[in-house]
Amino acid sequence: MINKCLFPAAGYGTRFLPATKATPKEMLPILTKPLIQYGVEEAVEAGIHTMAIVTGRGKRAIEDHFDTSFELEQQIEGTSKEHLLSEIRSLISECTFSYTRQREMKGLGHAILTGETLIGNEPFAVILADDLCTNTPDCAQGILSQMIKVYEKYQCSIVAIEEVPLDQTNKYGIIAGNPVDGTDNIYRVTDMIEKPDPKEAPTNMAIIGRYILTPDIFNILKETPAGKGGEIQITDALLEQAKQGNVIAYKFDGKRFDCGSIDGFVEATNYFYGKTI
Repeated sequence: MINKCLFPAAGYGTRFLPATKATPKEMLPILTKPLIQYGVEEAVEAGIHTMAIVTGRGKRAIEDHFDTSFELEQQIEGTSKEHLLSEIRSLISECTFSYTRQREMKGLGHAILTGETLIGNEPFAVILADDLCTNTPDCAQGILSQMIKVYEKYQCSIVAIEEVPLDQTNKYGIIAGNPVDGTDNIYRVTDMIEKPDPKEAPTNMAIIGRYILTPDIFNILKETPAGKGGEIQITDALLEQAKQGNVIAYKFDGKRFDCGSIDGFVEATNYFYGKTI
């Protein structure tokens, strides 16, 4: 069972300055909900109710969002606006939220390692909130729900992947692997490269912000030296697991928006708005 979901949420969100100077990028709204709420809802749909959030300085708005606001709720109680809080109230009552701070911004691998104190010795999911994922009409399950089914079968670390244009491989961790069980959407990973130049990329299959990790990843991260950009890369740690045949890449069903970029954020806003009309 996957009981906990880790949300690395300590980054500065520099691509959205000055909007993110005082507002966490995870709290930027797609319509009326912040990005991180979409991620929490995806985790709940997958049967996870314990959320572990790695924050940093200036991120108190995340904690406040997943807490009761007595003054606001009293003000709108009994009015036509009270229903607007029903979804977040449901999440607050269903879930447990815990927090720890990443004091230095040293990469995604370091952020995940910072969350060890909240996770303990058990497999766990990871959601990057600025990768906003949603179901498509032909797939009723969210991406994390799909990945948990894959984990239940293979009992090792799982990364979600999608094909990207070859000229964009330098924005992602890229995998190489062999198809498993005659499928075209599940691969046993043989190699992983962090943000390779297109000429050096083994494939165009990119890791996106959804992972299921086995707890040995923490000890591997502790021994992982800083890699590209002087940061501790989760890709480097996963490669150590992959050398033992312990990483599966899953090409998911669904739609993903890179809301860490302005183009992706606008695309997501238009997409979700289109679903309301």
